[in-house]
Formats: sequence, structure tokens, C-alpha cells
Amino acid sequence: MQLSSDSVLHYARNGGDLLKSTGSIVFLVLLIGCLSLTQVIAFEGPLRQCASNPRYFADESGRPIVLAGAHTWANLVDMSPNDPPAAFDYEAYLNWLGSYRHNFIRLWTWELVSWDTRGNRENKLHTVRPHPWSRVGPGTALDGNPKFDLSAFDNEYFSRLRSRVEAAAAREIYVSVMLFEGWGLQFSPGAWASHPFNKANNINQIDGDLDGDGRGLEVHTLANQEVTDLQKSYVKHVIDTLNDLENVLFEISNENHPPSTQWQYEIIRFIHDYESSQPNQHPVGMTFQYKGGSNADLFASPADWISPNPEGGYREDPPPADGRKVILTDTDHLWGIGGNQSWVWKSFMRGHNPLFMDPYDGVVLGSRFDAEWEPIRKALGYVLFWAQRIDLNTMVPFGNLTSSSYCLAEVGSEYLVYVPEGGQFSVDLTAATGMLVSEWFDTSSGVSLTGALVRGGEERLMNSPFGEKGLVLHLKETRWSPEKNSLN
Repeated sequence: MQLSSDSVLHYARNGGDLLKSTGSIVFLVLLIGCLSLTQVIAFEGPLRQCASNPRYFADESGRPIVLAGAHTWANLVDMSPNDPPAAFDYEAYLNWLGSYRHNFIRLWTWELVSWDTRGNRENKLHTVRPHPWSRVGPGTALDGNPKFDLSAFDNEYFSRLRSRVEAAAAREIYVSVMLFEGWGLQFSPGAWASHPFNKANNINQIDGDLDGDGRGLEVHTLANQEVTDLQKSYVKHVIDTLNDLENVLFEISNENHPPSTQWQYEIIRFIHDYESSQPNQHPVGMTFQYKGGSNADLFASPADWISPNPEGGYREDPPPADGRKVILTDTDHLWGIGGNQSWVWKSFMRGHNPLFMDPYDGVVLGSRFDAEWEPIRKALGYVLFWAQRIDLNTMVPFGNLTSSSYCLAEVGSEYLVYVPEGGQFSVDLTAATGMLVSEWFDTSSGVSLTGALVRGGEERLMNSPFGEKGLVLHLKETRWSPEKNSLN
């Protein structure tokens, strides 16, 4: 017998009816990688922190939304060893994201006109463009191209910014727009020579290197009011370009230095204040400050969301989110390029939103479509599949309910348990007074098996049908009573 995807979902979600009709344990195989199971959901207003479960964002309907996806460096500005740089195929990138059913990207900016990847232990020198400010001269910058006019914006940059956010919206993808980038200025060799705020690179006599050390890190502090005013003018123009779009989030800066803390706080407040009088208000995020930043500074910030560093276990054993901030855990801030599929599931089960820094086509860094990262890419899509299956209004981390320590639950009603190494494990169902439908999910293959009814009322030992492989077990209360052979 052949089943359509709708039929498979019906049976997979109604295991009690299957058991009623057969009187025995039924195993139903569902390979979600071959079926279009992700429901297409239209945007309903900009995201805001969910009132019922503040670990997540929600849209205007109040529906909690988990954000998960792969991002890559050249998805806004072109970067390659050529001059001019090769054009990034954004449409192909969106198609690729869609094949994994991801719903979120960071849209990267890059402040420098070049990127020397010796700072990343590689050996490429990339040219980067476009930039927010116009390059019309007069005069020649240090890279041999016209100087920047910091009083005039580059229409190509902002029209591209809008069109790429709109294209992502058409694929139901949320976009975090990165406003500044701090890692490159700190660690790319010769970075200050390729920054627009270097006095030799602009016609406006702006010199961001106040202490003359040749690094210019002061541009990401509040030390120079003239620089800060230019930055706020740019941020305002970004907001004016995107405010009517609903799939937007903002990120102040990627991995800026710890002295940028008060500057980032100020830009966050500036965005909140400016958008307060606009039709839409969008979430603003602050990410790990490298090198030496503290997660405490992220939690203390006025940001709506944060991306932490490894301190506290976010890499190996993520701490449960408590709702103070929406947390987007990002492999970029935990490994650079790294992570594994188990980390994706652990993060999800602890109330976080997992993101992956993907080398993608390998042009900027890493290897082209490296198969090593395929399990992570797939896991992000699987997580989103389950996020739409469960009620995130009420499901919160309860690690003490299972011997694996990874569980989202509405205690007594619904449980989603992750077991990294499969085998036998326990689930405390003491608070569940009736029967629960069970479904097993192989986190490597995407195979789902509908299993037996499970009686609540005590701690239960469960044996994985997948052996020692990582798995997810979903348990949900049902009105089916085997004693009465009927619905209660």
C-alpha cells in the first residue's frame, strides 16, 4: 500500500487509532527527508518575545517560533579573491536553504574593503563590495579605488539589502541583518588600511584611529562622537530601508571587542527608540564579544536576543534557557566552523534556537559543500519539523524528567525527549494520569516510528528501536483507553 505524505502524517499523529484497529504495536516508517512535511506558514507581523514562553519569539498571533538555519559570509556583500569579487548566487543559496527547510539566516556585512584570511589560518585575500557608503572620490583610497564619501550612501548596497530580505521572505525565512562587523578589524592582517573610517580612505577627514596605533578599534566605542553620528545615520538608513518588512531582526555587530559593550548598548537603544515611532518594531540582538567577552554583558544588555560564547556549557551541555533573553546559539561563536548534530538537538531541548556557520561553497573559508557538516544542516531542519509538531506555548526544558537530561515537556501532557546515544533510558511520567501515544525519531536518518501506547503514573524504562543511535521520543496524552477499547 502506498500512502501520501498527508496520510502518513495522519497515521503518525494518530497512533492510538492505529492501535485500536490492530490491537498490537504498530511501527510506521516515515522518512521526512523524502516528504514535504514542513507546513508553509505566512508571516504575521514582526517577531516579538513570546508572552507564554519567552524563550522564543512569537508573531502577532502569539504563535511561538523557533529559529534555525545556516548562514554564510558572502550572503549580502560579495567576497572572493577576484577584483571585482565574483557575484554570490543568492537565489541558489535560498534554494539550498529550502532543501533543508531552514527558516533563519544571518545576513552578513563586512566593514573592510578586503579580507586577509591568514587571520583564519587560510591564505586567501578577498576583495569585498559593495559597502554602505558611496565610493566616488575625489582621490584614491589605499586599495587603489576611489575614496569613500561618508556623507553619501551607496544605493547598490541598500537596494541589495532590501531585495535579499524580500527574497528570503518569499521563502518564509527570517533574516537577522548584521549592521557592523568587529572580528575582521581585530584579526584580519592589515585591516585598518582597508576600513572606510581610515583617514586615507575617505574624503570627509574622518579618522577613527584616535590613539594612532594603526588598528582603529575605537570606531566600535563611543570615543569619537563624529564617528558615532555617522554610524547612527547609517543605522537609521537601514531601518528606513527595511522597516515595513516583517521577517527582519537586527544584529549590532559580529564578534566585536569587549570595549565595544557600551557602544553596542547605545546602538541597541537607538534602534529601539527610532523604531518606536515607525510602523514596525523588530528584535535587536547582541552577539558574543571576541576575544574575552562575557555572557553576563549580553544578558545585561538592552538586546531582545543574544548569542553567547562557550562559557556555561553552551558548546557541550547547553544550560536551560530561562526566558530572560531569546537565545540564538550559533556555532560561529562556539567553534568558528564546527559543531555536530547532537549539539543542535541539545540546544533545542534546552530552549535555544540553533544556528550554523556554514562554509557553504567554500569560496570565503573552508571546503566546498563539505559533507562533514551535512548532519548539522539536516538536524536544523528536523528540529524545525518538531518545533511545529509540539505546543511551544507550554513546552519548557525539564531535564530532570529523563535519564538523558534533555527534555521539553508540558508535564503530564506532552514530552519530547532527546537521547544522544540511544539504548535504554528512563522517562518520569508520574504526572501523566492516562495513556500516551509514542513516536520514535532517528535523528540521523529522519526515520519516524509510531510505537505502543505508554501508561503514565510512574517512571518508565524505554528501549530505543534504533539501537545506540541518537533519537527523539515524543509522548503525548491520548483519550484512548485500552481497558475500555474506546475513547474516554
